[in-house]
Amino acid sequence: MKRLIINYLLLFFIALNAYPLDQEQKWILRGKVTDEKGKPLTGATVIIKDTYLGITTGSVGEFIFKPLKQDIYILEVSYLGYEPVMGEIKLDRDVYHEFELKEKVISADEVMVIGNRASETTPVAYSNLGREKIKKINTGQDLPYLLSSLPSIVETSEAGAGLGYTNFRIRGTDPSRINITIDGIPINDPESQQVFWVNMPDLVSSVSDIQVQRGVGTSKNGAAAFGASVNFQTELPSDEPYAEISSTVGSFNTFKGTLKLGTGLIKDKFKFDLRLSGLTTDGYIDYSGSDHRSLFLTGLYNTAIGTFKTNIILGEEITGISWWGVPAEVLDTARKYNPAGEYTDSFGVKRYYEDQKDNYNQYHFQLLYKKSLGDYLKLSAAYHFTYGAGFFEQYKEDEALSDYGLPNWIAGPILIDKVDLVRRKWMLNNFYGGIADIKYTKNNISLSLGTGINKYIGDHFGRVIWIRYAGWTEKDYEWYFNSSSKREMNIYARFDYRLTRRLSVFADVQYRNINYIMEGEDDDMLDLGMDKEFNFFNPKGGMFMKIDPNQDLFFSLSVANREPTRANYKDAKGDPGAMPQPETLYDFEAGYNLNMSKFRAGLNLYYMHYKDQLVPTGELSNVGYPIMTNVEQSYRTGIEFSTAIKPVGFIEWDLNATLSRNRIRNFVEHYVDYITLTSEEIPMTKEIGDVNIAYSPGIICNSDIGISPLRDLDIHIISKYVGKQYFDNTNSESRIINPYLVNNLRLDYIIPTKGMKNIALQMQVNNILNSLYENNAYGGNYYIDGEEYTWAYYFPQAGINYLVRLTVSF
Repeated sequence: MKRLIINYLLLFFIALNAYPLDQEQKWILRGKVTDEKGKPLTGATVIIKDTYLGITTGSVGEFIFKPLKQDIYILEVSYLGYEPVMGEIKLDRDVYHEFELKEKVISADEVMVIGNRASETTPVAYSNLGREKIKKINTGQDLPYLLSSLPSIVETSEAGAGLGYTNFRIRGTDPSRINITIDGIPINDPESQQVFWVNMPDLVSSVSDIQVQRGVGTSKNGAAAFGASVNFQTELPSDEPYAEISSTVGSFNTFKGTLKLGTGLIKDKFKFDLRLSGLTTDGYIDYSGSDHRSLFLTGLYNTAIGTFKTNIILGEEITGISWWGVPAEVLDTARKYNPAGEYTDSFGVKRYYEDQKDNYNQYHFQLLYKKSLGDYLKLSAAYHFTYGAGFFEQYKEDEALSDYGLPNWIAGPILIDKVDLVRRKWMLNNFYGGIADIKYTKNNISLSLGTGINKYIGDHFGRVIWIRYAGWTEKDYEWYFNSSSKREMNIYARFDYRLTRRLSVFADVQYRNINYIMEGEDDDMLDLGMDKEFNFFNPKGGMFMKIDPNQDLFFSLSVANREPTRANYKDAKGDPGAMPQPETLYDFEAGYNLNMSKFRAGLNLYYMHYKDQLVPTGELSNVGYPIMTNVEQSYRTGIEFSTAIKPVGFIEWDLNATLSRNRIRNFVEHYVDYITLTSEEIPMTKEIGDVNIAYSPGIICNSDIGISPLRDLDIHIISKYVGKQYFDNTNSESRIINPYLVNNLRLDYIIPTKGMKNIALQMQVNNILNSLYENNAYGGNYYIDGEEYTWAYYFPQAGINYLVRLTVSF
């Protein structure tokens, strides 16, 4: 497969050299974009419809396209806070055209995002998904699966069908290192540093734009962007009243319903949108079903002192526990087997505990504000509050009473030291804070100063709700309780300067201060007490060059630092030598982009050097977190290639590929060898040398062939290939996720109607070739009498399955 991709890249460069040989006479298209008063709009976007050509305006609002062949072109011009316009240009000579944009009644775009998104001239590697693209790919699966066709992304699903507990990695970077923001507001849980998409069901139905930055990227609020970040922009409330009903049905008894309503603009000041969603599914894996509910309410209010926007995001989920995976021993014969909740009753009969589920509610409240302070200065601020509460319930067999702080019991002549019980592990948390940003833009200079202060308070505790010998403990006996508080403060400054019409420079510096306190005992009765403080300095810089209207290149160097997670500290308790250390990342990026009328291509080179990177050992904690260890030196380096071509008007092919090398230098395995003869456990070490980093495939490829045989019908053939992955760091072929190729088919059809805005029918058939594959696994090794043995659990994915979605808009 790697040789095939290299050959493809060679063909690409051969084609690239051949492309300019077209001798047809060409003309220059140039112009200017201004507001109603004639003021130039710097940074406006000008796109030629149905091509890959686009450009942003310069310091005096000017734009110029490379010579184009004679034709009729439709230009789309847009700018934040202004109504977009379209214009038809007949190009049979050199043409100059001016576009005048009108300011929106409510400049809602101006309050959508607080902080630093990447723009066309920002020297970072990024991908954008716009509103129309999101609508087309939103067929019912969770958000990680909607991002799966973007470069360097590998999505995972515990239930096997893209619903329930899902997640993704970018360049092998795990979810706890990916910074997530909604409208600039931090979303990552401060302790685990992850986002659990199951807690925000159907969020994507209220999102208008997604930007995925690969590498360190620009400074963000919240958790460290330690290799990637994803920025969501929520939908604007509509200016016009509307209603939309969407219903999805699919394999594994999947049913999903979404209702969206909008008031439209009220008295030129207010507008509100509401979304209600519900989802039920059995899941592919046994007992992995989900029952999810969500609400999204957003409102906009324009006043003399500025514009306010509110977001209320409510999510409630009940999801079957399937994070243990399927044991390797039964993978070939019982791919849907789920060991979670299985027990043997007093008659020796195997049973399943039906309430072995995760129950969690998460509520987000956000208030955003923006104010223009003259022509060049804009102030943004936001307050956010997140409340979370929930538990997961487990039936546990033969649990030692001493593990719960309980004494052994005597029943007549029998000593009882182990019992069956049902327990709940609870988590209650509050996360709140404020962020602010002030931005100065004039001519060729843009300067942003921002800050954020966030506080997290959380309780973790466990209760026994049933025990086989009733009456021997109090009701809801609590066997552990611990609490945490975490304060994070950051200050950043970003400077963009256009030195010439073609050359821009970028500098970004951030200071982060974190104080993390834990108190109390964990479920293993070990004291978690600690008080840690971190101070991180994260500089970034780069340059962007516009070679000509169709070509550009960039280079950047960034530094990021990251503190360990709660799970990292918890797993090290009782072993002072295993105490995790902060990580440092040095990220080098260089990229090139080409945009032609019917062809575009991008090439990105990266080298990410880590100091003390926390890498997965291959094992999981008892709540499904990967257990990590620091390694002194490691790196990720690779090539990301993307291209799109329109050979004819009704066919478009999008392709991207990542070739990478992800290595730990001089890895030393620490293990214990159990000697059966003497029952000794002897600590041992093994110097393995340079090894692959776990969960980091060397090849990731995505292909999307779109065919539009009719005006309202689109057919997409979607393919994804992921190369071999190791799931520990010993390079053992016994502990790998095999390469896999998956093919999906999607149909989008707009049904012509009268009296309605439209009726949209979507159908997606996943894994159309019914491949048997797994996209995630965990495990490790152990030694007995010098012999190495492997234990492993896998997450099988569903064979051929479908989703059908009908959307009616009024």
